[in-house]
Amino acid sequence: MLKTRMTEMFGVKHPIMLAGMNWITEPKLVAAVSNAGGLGILAVAQYHPKEMKDKIRQIKDMTDKPFGINQGLIMPGAKENIAVAIEEKVPIINYSLGKPWFVNDVHAYGGKVVGTIAIAKHAAKAVSLGCDALVITGNEAAAHGAQATSMVLIPLVASMVKVPLIAAGGFYDGRGLAAALALGADGISMGSRFMIVKECLVHDNFKRLCIEATEQDTLYSNVFDGMDGRILKTKESLAMTKRGFPAIEAFKGALLLKKLLNLSFLKFAGSALAMMKAEEGHPLMVLARQAVGSMKHLKAINEGDVEGGILFAGQCVGGIMDNPTTSELIGRLMVEAEATLDKMNTMKA
Repeated sequence: MLKTRMTEMFGVKHPIMLAGMNWITEPKLVAAVSNAGGLGILAVAQYHPKEMKDKIRQIKDMTDKPFGINQGLIMPGAKENIAVAIEEKVPIINYSLGKPWFVNDVHAYGGKVVGTIAIAKHAAKAVSLGCDALVITGNEAAAHGAQATSMVLIPLVASMVKVPLIAAGGFYDGRGLAAALALGADGISMGSRFMIVKECLVHDNFKRLCIEATEQDTLYSNVFDGMDGRILKTKESLAMTKRGFPAIEAFKGALLLKKLLNLSFLKFAGSALAMMKAEEGHPLMVLARQAVGSMKHLKAINEGDVEGGILFAGQCVGGIMDNPTTSELIGRLMVEAEATLDKMNTMKA
């Protein structure tokens, strides 16, 4: 068993975190990770507050272990969702894209705030705002990493701040966990690897595509949802890199998001305007691409539409070879990590 600042701070057995993936990290998967000794994270940006509260209570019914939520702070409903998390005393609040106004409220009940960054200079700022730990996202990651790889980014950030660090981007096995610890991290976050487990709701068609993929079978572009991000190479994702602005699809996608988030037209428009005005806000064409990306992402996850769907996935799909249970995966990963560290210790002269 590995003891790190991450395991001590969060009260978990293993230094492994489930990345908060919108539409994917449902209560069943979150609880499975927590029950296996990791830190389960529920992505909540796709929920309206009442639905989010129900999901949190479902997790509490399935596990008595620590878990957290993830929320992009510039997304519609972020303030309401964070308020629900605080009301429910969720142990860990993980955020991205914004400034955390809620740190004192979370600390008041003993909770922890974890910021997600992808650029080294943002680390010190996040800590100054009260973050207890940071997720450091390298370019290899699914969805929204920046340009620096995990190999470069982790030690840079480790030299800048003193809080526990959770490495994200390229991690899928025990060797990766051992490497992250050597680079200065205190644990790892895995998204793509946890998509391919029995408890995950991602459609089998896309699980199969991930297992068959090599490390070369991802694309990195801003066309998928308006922000630089990494996605599984498929017929549709390749086509998206060659198309112009998706005006008609954007309108359909916006209507779908409005329905899923249970927003009135007035509130939906207001949320879009607020996102455009935020410090990390997005221009209108970026919001349009987000709507299109969400629509196609749901086609992949729920319908298994290999012709029209897209799935955010990291370069580590090249190393994913099977679809185990969550418990099997975490157990195997810890055995590999400890064996790797033991091997490294034998190299001392």
